[in-house]
Amino acid sequence: MLKQFLKDIITIVVGKQAEDIAELLDNKKYVNEFLIAKKMDITINQTRNILYKLSDKGLVSSIRKKDKKKGWYTYFWKIEIIKSLEFLKDILTKNIEQIDNQIKSRETKDFYVCEKCNIEFNEENALLHNFTCNECGSIFSLKDNLKFIKELNRQRDKYNKELQNVQGELMTEKEKEDKKKQKEIIKEEKIRKEIKKKLAKKKKRIKNLEKGLKKRLFKTKKGIKKIITKKIKKKIRKIKIIKKGKKKNKKRK
Repeated sequence: MLKQFLKDIITIVVGKQAEDIAELLDNKKYVNEFLIAKKMDITINQTRNILYKLSDKGLVSSIRKKDKKKGWYTYFWKIEIIKSLEFLKDILTKNIEQIDNQIKSRETKDFYVCEKCNIEFNEENALLHNFTCNECGSIFSLKDNLKFIKELNRQRDKYNKELQNVQGELMTEKEKEDKKKQKEIIKEEKIRKEIKKKLAKKKKRIKNLEKGLKKRLFKTKKGIKKIITKKIKKKIRKIKIIKKGKKKNKKRK
């Protein structure tokens, strides 16, 4: 069902000749434009013209990659399913609205037709032409609106069924997209938690290192103080001994 809808969308935008591109464009991975051209058996310019028309409507997206050897850019394309289905939904809704307007018009107004030329006129235009066809000179006959209204109702029912199917596909695709987003959010949360844990571990390590360094510094400071005090005490002792010796010498004199 989905593949047929995508084909219908491409037929509306580009034409029947390009509908096969729907099967080549993946909705998960981007596909090389040269591969698309090869599989469709058309030139790269023809392929790009189709893709650009679809891109203008927002039905496909692309990324480009640079060829390391040749230096030029190659484009890769992907179909946007949700946007495509919404595009088809809008067209079907407009078609139903147009049919509703036609039914209202047929129920309230008379229409005339030249049966030979198969040309239809509303009542005002029929009056302007004096109920006579300019092409063949035949007199207009009153059109049976009931038959035409029945045909319009059939078309409307057909469009309504198609619209319901499109809305169903759109719902399933949106649910898939939501699930995908939720998985990505869960993955991101897991990654964030892991990063937080790693940061917390690193902070603990840094704190432990800081504590160790502080202890070492404290010990070294103590050690340096002890060494300095010992040296100072030695110097003081030497000075005292020298002073005592000087005093003794003075007394002897």
